Amino acid sequence: MKSFIPHEEDMQKRWYVIDAEGQILGRLATRVARLLSGKDKPIYTPFLDTGDHVIIINAEKIKLTGKKLTAKMYRSHTGYPGGLKEVSAEVLMSKNPGKLVREAVIGMLPKSKLGRAMRKKLKVYRGAQHPHQAQQPEITAVSQ
Repeated sequence: MKSFIPHEEDMQKRWYVIDAEGQILGRLATRVARLLSGKDKPIYTPFLDTGDHVIIINAEKIKLTGKKLTAKMYRSHTGYPGGLKEVSAEVLMSKNPGKLVREAVIGMLPKSKLGRAMRKKLKVYRGAQHPHQAQQPEITAVSQ
């Protein structure tokens, strides 16, 4: 029996809108990562990008449980000696809540060329408005 490998015309990319208001960050990120990678589809193939596009709105209203808001640190390095930059989740949430959500989802995607293609399909917005009405996205509820 031959293995089924989907072609570009077999893959139908859909658009989803997810409201992050009141959602827990990690649970939302796992659901979004599954949609971006296409693992919920019957044509899922690990070496192809079969996932959908995801729009997350109300990123500033996301919840973090426990002491994560003050204790969780996001680190980056400039590449220069002494160039380690640390910022807490609380500061990042006040300055750029979209980056907080984006980092959580990207951490759950593959670290490869395929993962970089998947992360381009993620759009995160601070308020309830987004500029992707022309794609006719479906509003999706994320179960907690």
